[in-house]
Amino acid sequence: MERKYLPRLADAILKKKLELSGAVWIRGPKWCGKTWTAKQQAGSILMMQDPDNAQNYMRIAETKPSLLLDGDVPRLLDEWQMAPTLWDAVRFAVDNRGEMGQFILTGSTLPLDNEVMHTGTGRITRMIMRPMSLFESGESNGQVSLQALFEGDEPSGVAGIDIIELAFVISRGGWPAAIGVSDKIALAQAQQYLDAIMEIDISEVDGIGRNPARARTLIKSLARNIAGTASNETIRADIKGEDDSLSPNTIRSYLNALQRLFVIEDQPAWSPALRSKTAIRTSVKRHFIDPSIAVTALDIGPEKLLKDFNTFKLLFESLCIRDLRIYAQNLGGEVYHYRDKTDLEADAIVALRDGRWAAIEIKMGQKQIDKASENLLKLKHRINAEKMNSPSFLMVLTGNGYAIKQKNGVMVVPVSCLRN
Repeated sequence: MERKYLPRLADAILKKKLELSGAVWIRGPKWCGKTWTAKQQAGSILMMQDPDNAQNYMRIAETKPSLLLDGDVPRLLDEWQMAPTLWDAVRFAVDNRGEMGQFILTGSTLPLDNEVMHTGTGRITRMIMRPMSLFESGESNGQVSLQALFEGDEPSGVAGIDIIELAFVISRGGWPAAIGVSDKIALAQAQQYLDAIMEIDISEVDGIGRNPARARTLIKSLARNIAGTASNETIRADIKGEDDSLSPNTIRSYLNALQRLFVIEDQPAWSPALRSKTAIRTSVKRHFIDPSIAVTALDIGPEKLLKDFNTFKLLFESLCIRDLRIYAQNLGGEVYHYRDKTDLEADAIVALRDGRWAAIEIKMGQKQIDKASENLLKLKHRINAEKMNSPSFLMVLTGNGYAIKQKNGVMVVPVSCLRN
């Protein structure tokens, strides 16, 4: 019997996109729930990886791909990138039919650029789907809404989980198959995911044979540098003791494959208008699509996290970035980070399309709240208010405690209170 579907924030995004375009392409890592979510709104389904029909589907895709598009709409084409000719077939069908909501495409890898013959702009819209946020998996009580904060509401609530549970959910990750099962099975999901990526997918993604051991070494280095701005050269130096044969080109190749598999999702830098000519750092921050990948790569778990505060706080930051990205996506926003030459920084900048933005510091414990609040207020005054909006709010995202608005105006919100 199929497990009960757990509603996702992506449901509403998909519904809206189907109303506005002929086809929607859902991208994201394997096992994050793309197909399951797409099935909830699909009228008919084509599973390209169906072992009983895969070879036949591939032959049809090579000769007359339009045959694979027949069915009730929206027609779901799962793992469509196995037959890249389906992209142009979908584009052509959308043009001919002239109706919205005709197709849903899902895929766990990005196709090679030369395999997609037409961009599909205006016909095929894109959306990314990530593993589940704490609100979706049930660990966040959702007492504080990110949207409501942008609209001027004051936060009120209490953390939904304690620090011990926080260490567990970081290690478990947001994989749907890890929700509602025993702790042992839940913690094994990220390990199975990483094994599949390293042993099979990293070579299959573009047909370039890659060494699984090298891939693991690189992943482990990325995990050690999580939530930091380590360059490719820094990563190379970090792994030199384990493998000194990795050239810069090899590292770029492996990183490109991991990006195309949606294993890593770096956090770009924010470039606002400032009052002064202070130089802004432009390096990305290193993150995985889910913090459990880093936990697995480092061969640790909840117990070890609780004994290693430095690692715990970095992985906590990565968890918060994952959730902020999921919540911001529902608001049409993106998540950046800020750091300038004076080392003033904000761990997250949530920027909406209409120009509104918020600055967020991520601190696992209560003792760092005052310093984090001070940094946020400095950043607020450094922004040129004549050229861009003042922040909608400033917030310190924490691991425990209560959700409040401080006298200085800075919000304090536990991540297990937050929702979209």
